[in-house]
Amino acid sequence: MEIPRHWRLKKQRYALIGEVCPHCDAKIFPPRDVCPECHREAKDLFQFSGKGEIYSYTTIYEAPSGFDSNAPYTVALVKLSEGPMITAQLTDVDAAQVQIGMPVEMVTRKMRDDGDERGMIVYGYKFRPTLNHI
Repeated sequence: MEIPRHWRLKKQRYALIGEVCPHCDAKIFPPRDVCPECHREAKDLFQFSGKGEIYSYTTIYEAPSGFDSNAPYTVALVKLSEGPMITAQLTDVDAAQVQIGMPVEMVTRKMRDDGDERGMIVYGYKFRPTLNHI
């Protein structure tokens, strides 16, 4: 399988695909196969809406190796509408405008380039303020 096709098949990176527990109805992201709430098997796929709100955030000024060109950037702990909290980079917003409780939505954006000029471009999820909040 070619590398770009492999990445396109990574559902949770592109569409926030997680799992729902058939026993206690807990929504799980990322997929784990075992429910963190009731500790029983959970393999039923669940697509999250991509809507949520900022629970907490910070701005990164000294980025890790490979992400230097992105600094400064803001990373948030996002509480999804369905319950789970995930960490994600914010996009399409100035760091000074970010607020706890701000409604956000998931978007697919370029994360990084792997390799040389013939390398793979890696995409993943980031969050931006909902369009009616800007």
